[in-house]
Amino acid sequence: MGLIPYRNEAYLDWADEKNTAAMQEALGKVGGELGKLYPLVIGGREVETDGGIPSVNPAKPSEVVGTTGSATTEEADLALRTATEVFETWSRTAPEARARVLLRASAIMKRRKFEFLAWEKFEGGKPWAEADAQVAEAIDFLEYYAREMLRLKDGVPIYSVPGEESSYFYRPMGVGVVIAPWNFPTAILMGMSAAAIVAGNTVIMKPSEFTSVIGAKVAEVFAEAGLPDGVLNYLPGYGAEIGDYLVGDPRTRFISFTGSMKTGLGINELAAKRGPEQRWIKRVIAEMGGKDAMVIDESADTDAAAFDIVKSAYGYSGQKCSAASRAIIHAEVYDEVLEKVLLNARRLKIGPPDSADVNIGPVISEPQFAKVTSYIDSGDREGERLLGEDPGDGSDGYFVSPTIFATDEKAKVAREEVFGPVLSVLRARDFDDALRIANDSPYGLTGGVYSRNREHLERARNEFKAGNVYFNRTITGALVGVQPFGGFDLSGTDSKAGGPDYLPLHMLAKTVVERF
Repeated sequence: MGLIPYRNEAYLDWADEKNTAAMQEALGKVGGELGKLYPLVIGGREVETDGGIPSVNPAKPSEVVGTTGSATTEEADLALRTATEVFETWSRTAPEARARVLLRASAIMKRRKFEFLAWEKFEGGKPWAEADAQVAEAIDFLEYYAREMLRLKDGVPIYSVPGEESSYFYRPMGVGVVIAPWNFPTAILMGMSAAAIVAGNTVIMKPSEFTSVIGAKVAEVFAEAGLPDGVLNYLPGYGAEIGDYLVGDPRTRFISFTGSMKTGLGINELAAKRGPEQRWIKRVIAEMGGKDAMVIDESADTDAAAFDIVKSAYGYSGQKCSAASRAIIHAEVYDEVLEKVLLNARRLKIGPPDSADVNIGPVISEPQFAKVTSYIDSGDREGERLLGEDPGDGSDGYFVSPTIFATDEKAKVAREEVFGPVLSVLRARDFDDALRIANDSPYGLTGGVYSRNREHLERARNEFKAGNVYFNRTITGALVGVQPFGGFDLSGTDSKAGGPDYLPLHMLAKTVVERF
């Protein structure tokens, strides 16, 4: 296949009036579609369920975005049977044909970009720039994984001894269960599904119950792109009802999961148990969050460091697994950096994301609002709140203002994943102390260092315990193909989405040797 070289999808310029007008038009169109019903789709057929999952606008909880079907184990069984049957044909489909589906899906996403941005605004509560970055990432996943499959379709070179030919190549695995989070309901759901599909597997796609309507739209794109019926099966449902069933069933070959550490560890434990007549060890591809730190040493550019701390901490209201929730600052520049962080954070505009100038929207749901509020209460007991208003009751939207605590490293708010716009600022004696504090966490996802000291940067390159480490820049917004993303320790399996090792996780490597 002749393809142009891979490049990341460009972000929109919201200073361009044409983009603003297109977004307002999309908001009006999507706003007119709110409240619709979205049934399950199994084997290309719509499946009605007795129960439903209502999805609300987190900036206006009285507004129902849509209602999806709610699968039970009966529908989950049907999806597993369907995916198992369809795997026999899809797995034998040429890799080039599978890659073309992804490329067509990418073209569709580009044509429907503003529509998806509008759905992200209504269902995800995302500010426009955050929605744009996420839809661009979804497009990047489609483009990158299509090219990766073409790179890997004939295997990779290995050595042969005289008189023999040795080959090393990949084969599809089977049925995969994709369990996606609510914070990146377009990008992560599409990326995990696309990787499994282009590798020749069939998929049961379970979106988060908070963003299942966007999941239905993602399924629409794959269907419009010509994906055969039953390769992807759209199965919204509550995790408590169908999650364990899908993970534990012996027909499931692998699970792709992004979400909380607690849920991910439960999936890993259940998947490790062999079911009756199960002929394989299930593979778990998991990304489970973090407690990410930015270290600022005494040589840092304090203006740039403060700006990027705020950007990393409060993008999408801190609801990113890569968000900076700890700023660890050298004692010599602590007061200076903190003053600048507070200044930048106070400039952020919070409110419903109805225009491009809104920086902070709502947190996703009532349970998340209650969780973040409880951490603020804990921070008040353990540290000093330097910024942030008391959250309301959430009835007018699940808004939490940018919040900053001065704490020590033992405070709960400085150790546990808050997943909200809450930043803990900690004072370090020196760089050794700062690196120690940063590494004193069971997580290992992202981290950053601001420094002009080459020795400090080289030490952090090797000693900072995180899967993605960034120097003198933000620690969020990893680009597909440029900054492969994923963590280790209790942040996950270090699967590196958007990287050269990701597709092989969805395939079986095979060695064949022929003697002549």
